[in-house]
Amino acid sequence: MNMSTFQALVLDKKDDQTDLQVKECTLDDLSPGEVTIQVAYSSVNFKDGAVAIGQQFVESYPLIPGIDLAGTVTDSTDTRFSEGDEVIVTSYQSGTGHSGGFSEMARVPADWVVPLPEGLTLKEAMILGTAGFTAGLSVERLEDNGLTPDNGPVLVAGATGGVGSIAVTMLAKRGYEVVASTGKMEEESYLKALGAKEVIPRQDIVDTGEAPVLEERWAAAVDPVGGKTLQYLFKTLQYGGSVATCGLIGGIDVETTVVPAISRGINWLGIDSVECPMEKRRQVWSRLGDDLKPTQLHDELVQEVSLHELPKVLSSILEGNVRGRTLVTL
Repeated sequence: MNMSTFQALVLDKKDDQTDLQVKECTLDDLSPGEVTIQVAYSSVNFKDGAVAIGQQFVESYPLIPGIDLAGTVTDSTDTRFSEGDEVIVTSYQSGTGHSGGFSEMARVPADWVVPLPEGLTLKEAMILGTAGFTAGLSVERLEDNGLTPDNGPVLVAGATGGVGSIAVTMLAKRGYEVVASTGKMEEESYLKALGAKEVIPRQDIVDTGEAPVLEERWAAAVDPVGGKTLQYLFKTLQYGGSVATCGLIGGIDVETTVVPAISRGINWLGIDSVECPMEKRRQVWSRLGDDLKPTQLHDELVQEVSLHELPKVLSSILEGNVRGRTLVTL
């Protein structure tokens, strides 16, 4: 590839008109940073759809979306990184306020860069991406708060999405009894192939009543949904149980009482994958490299697309029509 020019998906806005298309760019079109990277892979997250299609989280235009990228360093003014290093970048302001991963080249601050963990290839790192990092952070927080496979079933909400699919896989591989909830019951075989012991309909875990607590069901839960699903989880966690909240696709409003907290001692764990400190970030990525080998799941978990196919995929993910992980090959 001629590094002086390259292709990128560019989001622009003039007056009230937005434009999203693949364009030829130069390094001068990239945001400032100490590390320049030839991007091999990116991935598609719900937030990417919110940025590119919904124009949410966008700090300025024009913008190259893509909160994730993995590739090889071509230039660095920071001594922590050298030409030829394989690295990954996820979250921070990548793809929202800074040129992101939907591009053959990227330039980012050195403080955002994570060396590729042992045990993962660049492709595998982007099969995981922010969704995998968020799932890994959620599982780690749950276990830090005492969760073990002996405690009982763990619910994963929004299980066919990126975070949900990887959370199901991780928990099953670690010996947990995983119950997956989804609005797509036609994907039951997919979720069971990932390791779910049981698959239940989304409507079964939506709070519709006024009772402050319901029958205890779950030792813990991974919740990328929020809203009335989170309300239900508060009411049905077992004594001392925990819910890791890591998304808001079901809404940001949560109506609850203090009763579940003071009568059952439940833990509400907030998961932040955007500004997570680098020491913790590297620790979780290392664990992903040790615990999860995405190549074992390529056929079930992953679809691959090109830059030119991205706009359609970004619309689909906002509509809830994408399962698992979508890998962008550059």
